[in-house]
Amino acid sequence: MLSRQAHHALKALLLLAAEPQAWQSTHRLAAAQDLPEPMLEQLLLRLRRAGVLVARRGRTGGYRLARAARELSVAAVLTGLGEPAAEPGWADRQGVARGTDDPTPADQVTAALARRLERARQQALAQLNLEDLLFDLRSAEASADDGSGLLLG
Repeated sequence: MLSRQAHHALKALLLLAAEPQAWQSTHRLAAAQDLPEPMLEQLLLRLRRAGVLVARRGRTGGYRLARAARELSVAAVLTGLGEPAAEPGWADRQGVARGTDDPTPADQVTAALARRLERARQQALAQLNLEDLLFDLRSAEASADDGSGLLLG
């Protein structure tokens, strides 16, 4: 699950990835998403501190990606926002009844499944990058234009 903050930050990063050489203002990015500027500014500042973005002051300033979109994983973005790519303890809370000192074999199997799912989630977030998301965005925009529909995976 993506938090609302991660959702908004990724949308802004996709706008930046679409024009990697352009400096884009917080005002422009917020207007494109119909978001309050101060809220988006806080997200962008966190991403700048994490090395995902670079910033330039002045009339022609703004933000842009610190590296090529293919070099910025979704996991790095989430970490930059202060959201762990992994959910500590999530897998351990799954499958085993609370207060059970002696879990059943079925409890152990479902707990192991939860750990496998968490590892797969972590791996997917580390492998998925902004260039992949930008490709999906452009595909979605193209399919919306011709009405043929699109299924993204």
